[in-house]
Amino acid sequence: MASRQAAPFGSWKSPISSDLIAAETIGAGAITPVGKDVYWLEIRPMEAGRYVLVKRSQDGTVTDVTSPPFNVRTRVHEYGGGAFTILDGTVYFSNFSDQRLYRQNPGSEPQAITPEEAYRYADFTFDSRLNRLICVREDHTQTGQEAENTIVGVFLDGELPGEGGTILVSGNNFYSNPRISPDGSHLSWLTWNHPNMPWDGTEVWVGELDADGSISNRQKVAGGIDESIFQPEWSPDGILYFVSDRTGWWNLYRWLDGQVEAVYPMEAEFAFPQWVFGSSAFGFPSKDRLICIYTQNCTSFLASINLAERTLQKIETPYTSLWGLRVNGENVYFAAASPTQEAALIQLNLSTGSLEILKRTSSLTIDPGYLSLPETVEFPTEDSKTAFGNYYAPQNRDFIGLVGEKPPLLVMSHGGPTSASDTSLNLEVQYWTSRGIAVLDVNYGGSTGYGRAYRQRLNGQWGVVDVDDCVNGAIYLVRHGAVDEKRLAITGGSAGGYTTLCALTFRNTFMAGASHYGIGDLETFVIDTHKFESRYLDRLVGPYPEFKAVYQARSPIQYIDQLSTPMILLQGLDDKIVPPNQAEMMFAAVKAKGIPVAYLPFEGEQHGFRQAKNIKRALDAELYFYSRIFGFDLADPIDPVEIVNLD
Repeated sequence: MASRQAAPFGSWKSPISSDLIAAETIGAGAITPVGKDVYWLEIRPMEAGRYVLVKRSQDGTVTDVTSPPFNVRTRVHEYGGGAFTILDGTVYFSNFSDQRLYRQNPGSEPQAITPEEAYRYADFTFDSRLNRLICVREDHTQTGQEAENTIVGVFLDGELPGEGGTILVSGNNFYSNPRISPDGSHLSWLTWNHPNMPWDGTEVWVGELDADGSISNRQKVAGGIDESIFQPEWSPDGILYFVSDRTGWWNLYRWLDGQVEAVYPMEAEFAFPQWVFGSSAFGFPSKDRLICIYTQNCTSFLASINLAERTLQKIETPYTSLWGLRVNGENVYFAAASPTQEAALIQLNLSTGSLEILKRTSSLTIDPGYLSLPETVEFPTEDSKTAFGNYYAPQNRDFIGLVGEKPPLLVMSHGGPTSASDTSLNLEVQYWTSRGIAVLDVNYGGSTGYGRAYRQRLNGQWGVVDVDDCVNGAIYLVRHGAVDEKRLAITGGSAGGYTTLCALTFRNTFMAGASHYGIGDLETFVIDTHKFESRYLDRLVGPYPEFKAVYQARSPIQYIDQLSTPMILLQGLDDKIVPPNQAEMMFAAVKAKGIPVAYLPFEGEQHGFRQAKNIKRALDAELYFYSRIFGFDLADPIDPVEIVNLD
């Protein structure tokens, strides 16, 4: 091997380009086995972020089911999920542009089965007795009022003009997971009310499905305002299973003979934050066996539970991150990734143990010499507690740093803020490390994967605990001599963008930062955001307007006088979750103070960038910005970014 060239950190030439990341990478998810076939969604940046339903037939043939301009994506809760289902080869899906439900028979064009009304649909189950779909509907027909969420029945042959389904369950703020029992006699569902989010407190209910399709004899099975229930699912023999965090950990339970009993208690998480519909972490190959995913210390495992003996056995896989599990007989389907493998859709045969990759999210093959492997770190933070993160040192087979130089550090603050950073291969992380920039992906207090108490650290402390943990993670690496204390940056999207702006405003640790569709003014956000998150901050900050002073104290826009740190702001102009005015207000205020700042608005983007050209531009623009602030040369030309107030 040729000797490595010494060059300044940040200026290393890398084969992991923004072009490749944007053009050769897709999103994949919502895998659904149906008989001998398998369906999944692909999110394609090269098609302007269109969500395409794909089918893999028994013979291995892969074809697109939905053609342009159809986009299989629902806007219920704005984050969507659960946008399609299949019955006897016929696909039913929500189309993004008009939010109507469509029926697509094999070989035919999609036909709308709901009227042109302001309704949105998600999370479907079939009611074969009445030939209808039962699903969640979000009603936006009343202008100026909060949307109404209900569970409705929609006839497969289509609804009459002016009708968007028959309401079956209503009265609460939110619903999800309507599921019919195997014999068709009962319906289960999840529900919750403001100010709770589904990871705070939900209830699982069961009702009898009457001959006319209505629901009677409703009863609550489990849950409450301080107990989060996830994925109620009927076993083949008609027993209701679900996940609850009543012990402080999301564990499996079942409802048997009118009593709730634990299936296999352990200090692990058998669930995910329910930001989208259709999340799944377990399924049944038979009435006596359950296949599940659980997470401990940022690592996911696949396991089999013997339901009669209530014993658990791990199923070995080469992956460290798993999600989206579905079971169909002896075949298990899930999405998975590892530190050296990007996300892929996997089929596992339980009888033979064989693994088959159905779809990779990237066609790239990266030489391992350019990949930085994560090191899980635990570091001290405020109040004598510890926080967690994944550290990625600079790595490039062709380069080493200059003698005596330490690398810049980019601290990543994830969104949610209940999300979690795992150890799976992320080419956007490798984009930085292969250029000589270290990365710390922080799982600050509030993150999922460490139990309910860790999630609740953020209650009343958003903008404080998350910032403290990001700051202390950076300080930890500085004290260990890993990074340059004068070249520390922070970046994040959505909630992570808010954490970024708070860190830049209220702390003096970082010398630069990037906010991707982040919140600068909590008051504006809580007044202007969508229904799903409109009361989210009641727990994270406090009820508004009673805690108005706290909202102002935690809003970076109110304290520009304390800010002296350069920043770049990136924002989708069609974002309904964090509207563009957040970035625009922040840009105007920072610009007026004379601090170096850049603002990049992206037309046609919502909350998160899905179009290839914008994914590329956002990555390169952030790198360009850091190169100008930290003073390193770029190995490849990048279209300049206008940075105002930069001499």
